[in-house]
Amino acid sequence: MQSACPVPFLSLDNQRKDGQTPFYGACTCGISIHSKLSPDSPALIEEIGRIFGLHPLALEDVVNTGQRPKVDFFEDHAFVVVRMIDDVTAHRYEQIAVFFGRNFVVTFQEREGDPFDPVRKRIESSMPNRLRSRGADYLAYALIDAIVDSYFPPIETAGELVDGIEDQMLRAADKHQMRRLHELRRDANVLKGVLWPMRDALATLIRNDVPYVKPETKIFLNDTLDHSLRLIELVETQRDMLTGLIEMHLSLSQARTSDVISYLTIVSVIFIPLTFLAGVWGMNFDPEASPWNMPELKAQYGYPAALVFMAVVALGLVAFFRWKKWL
Repeated sequence: MQSACPVPFLSLDNQRKDGQTPFYGACTCGISIHSKLSPDSPALIEEIGRIFGLHPLALEDVVNTGQRPKVDFFEDHAFVVVRMIDDVTAHRYEQIAVFFGRNFVVTFQEREGDPFDPVRKRIESSMPNRLRSRGADYLAYALIDAIVDSYFPPIETAGELVDGIEDQMLRAADKHQMRRLHELRRDANVLKGVLWPMRDALATLIRNDVPYVKPETKIFLNDTLDHSLRLIELVETQRDMLTGLIEMHLSLSQARTSDVISYLTIVSVIFIPLTFLAGVWGMNFDPEASPWNMPELKAQYGYPAALVFMAVVALGLVAFFRWKKWL
């Protein structure tokens, strides 16, 4: 589909101002209707489906958001469902449905905002580029590639957070880090659950031979597939790191608890003989009744001598513990 005319990249938000059925044109280079629709717009979705001959079952999946990423092939068009990252920490992923045939591309998304600005700029550019000459299947590839690439920044940000937490843990581990580690690992698990089906959908799109996907476009789709595999590798690496950090945090906590118990045990061992001596000298035997009843109580320096003796015992135990490297 070679043409000198640019590929229109329209929005239904700017159509139907007069209430009339919009005219989508017949440019041979392909048309994209980029529609920001909500699930309560079945009539408009049905109208678009009728104009472009879209399969009714695929249109049902457009209305019922939350579909698993997939690819369905029909006689004259393909239906691709992908998930666009909206908020990783809140586990919000927006469904984007892409229909494309020989000379059209139609996309539906749930909310405002998308990663398609680079695609729009290439379409609107007056300079020759592949988007203006390769047809609808290449435009569909460009949109899907933009969605896949939009996952890199948040995943890289998550990786920086993991590195930061690791540095903090090496300085001083605390319970807040453990909670954050579990949150990040949960985010990584959700991301992996989104990326694996997208990888499978891309592989299906490349593997099947349909007349409206040219072989040269599949070369570019292979590059997008490589990007999805790279994303999965990054997420799996982060998840492994998080698992290791959680285990390290537990080990550090156990080591800290063990150190506390060791110090408490040493203090207890030091005070056991001192408590024994204090208990012996605290017995209320009358020294007048018998010369064997604590004669040291009558010594002039008995009290200081007792304190010195107890200090010597304590220091001796401390020296013994240091010699054994228990302190």
